[in-house]
Amino acid sequence: MNEYYVVGVDYGTDSVRSVLVSTKDGRELASSVFHYPRWKKGLYNNPSVNQFRQHPLDYLDGLQETIKSCLAAVAPEIAAQVVAISVDTTGSTPVAVNKAGTPLSLTADFAENPNAMFILWKDHTATREAKEINDHAATFDTDYLKYVGGVYSSEWFWSKILRTYRVDAAVREATYTWVEHCDWIPFVLTGGNDADAIKRSVCAAGHKGLWSEAFNGYPPSDFFESLDSLLTGQVERLGKDTYASNTAVGNLSQEWATNLGLSTNVVVGVGAFDCHMGAVGGQIEPYYLSKVMGTSTCDILVAPKPLDITVKGICGQVDGSVIPGMIGLEAGQSAFGDAYAWFKNILTWPLKNLFADDAQLLQDAEDKLLIKLSAQAAQVKPDITHPFSIDWLNGRRTPYANQNLKGAFFDVNISTDAVLLYRAVVESTCFGAKKIVECFVDQGIPVKGIIGLGGVARKSTFIMQMMADVLQMPIKIHSSEQTCALGAAMFAAVVAGVHPSVEDAMVAMGQGFDMIYEPNPETVKIYADRYAKYNKTAAHLEQNLYHV
Repeated sequence: MNEYYVVGVDYGTDSVRSVLVSTKDGRELASSVFHYPRWKKGLYNNPSVNQFRQHPLDYLDGLQETIKSCLAAVAPEIAAQVVAISVDTTGSTPVAVNKAGTPLSLTADFAENPNAMFILWKDHTATREAKEINDHAATFDTDYLKYVGGVYSSEWFWSKILRTYRVDAAVREATYTWVEHCDWIPFVLTGGNDADAIKRSVCAAGHKGLWSEAFNGYPPSDFFESLDSLLTGQVERLGKDTYASNTAVGNLSQEWATNLGLSTNVVVGVGAFDCHMGAVGGQIEPYYLSKVMGTSTCDILVAPKPLDITVKGICGQVDGSVIPGMIGLEAGQSAFGDAYAWFKNILTWPLKNLFADDAQLLQDAEDKLLIKLSAQAAQVKPDITHPFSIDWLNGRRTPYANQNLKGAFFDVNISTDAVLLYRAVVESTCFGAKKIVECFVDQGIPVKGIIGLGGVARKSTFIMQMMADVLQMPIKIHSSEQTCALGAAMFAAVVAGVHPSVEDAMVAMGQGFDMIYEPNPETVKIYADRYAKYNKTAAHLEQNLYHV
């Protein structure tokens, strides 16, 4: 076959990465990363109230810089053979747009207004609204939460819209509709100028927006209007149609073709959330749980149709959200890498405040801290008396989303040191992973194995070995360090017609697995005992301390 090339664009929490990939064998020819400058400065965020916003200019600047950087790294004849671009993003990360589909924060009146910016997935300012949606849904004969696990989250689309409308009348009056990040970027690349023409992904709409074929689209307008009259007319502006990511949005616009140095013949695919495309890049198989491990985790499982089980407590099951023709099931942990980063920040506080003028010292300390902690923690034999932790530092996503929950430490005494506390943090994230596996298995969805993806999976042998011990299951680690971007590239190859299906693209472009972690028989029993303590304590906290 002829060798063509595609670009996969992966928007993460802190940065965007583009990769230039061969459709013939998945070979990565170039890669480029752009760290969001406004985000890095902490602009528009207020962590004390869980407000996290991102400016669309960070996204647009990163899109252009990373793709141009990739193309500059290869010969002109390769750039001329680029046939498609596909995009994945975090989610739910929606933004308010005007009738032209322009985010309000790209207009003069709202340029510095956080409520007019993309509301990042981990923004938890809408916990009240999420509870209201859950309570409201219980009053309807039709179970509109059936396909999102039975619980709506503050991390999701409608919670964020309602909360924004309640706190910002100016944004409310200026908004025509709301758009997920993964739907807006393809719209921009194809020169979109009418919000009604946006092709909305089934991935975002199904998992976060309450869209379902069973409802013939979204819940009816009465569902939203009776929740709050501020939502009147909003659902109609979303349309009823959604699209899987093997569908083309259109061709690259002349403006973007010129900006990037590409042809207008380049096809742009329907977007999706990062971990759904990451599961494809990581060569997911039916009933294997794909764990994309970054700041949070997103756990993806695909099941052949028909699937007669409706799984409760997860983040949705949607036909075609991962692989067209299969049911995609999503779960996840609200804090994973973020938990380790939090602990690192606690330990480096003295350095940052006592040696603020020694940038090299600070950088060296940050680079080495978790590596050193992991090395020493790996030498500690687990014991039932060691401190343990509850992993709700950013609330809980699965099972049964509850962002009001808080993290906690137990069995801490005067002899407890940083190594034991770090072990407790890591162990708690592994226990959270086990709760997700049990959520599926207990409801009749088998989990045949675990696929580890992302930076943590590839870089931390300590964390992955502990997870294998806790889960009592082998974990195979994918060779690619950029499975989300690679998955986007695979979808690009499909929308360009180079490969007839996602499965074919995975076979041709997959990079395989290069590590496997087997459970250690010597530690399985002690982790099972500690997991029982974790479960008992977590249940007590939720029922008696954080019950809302």
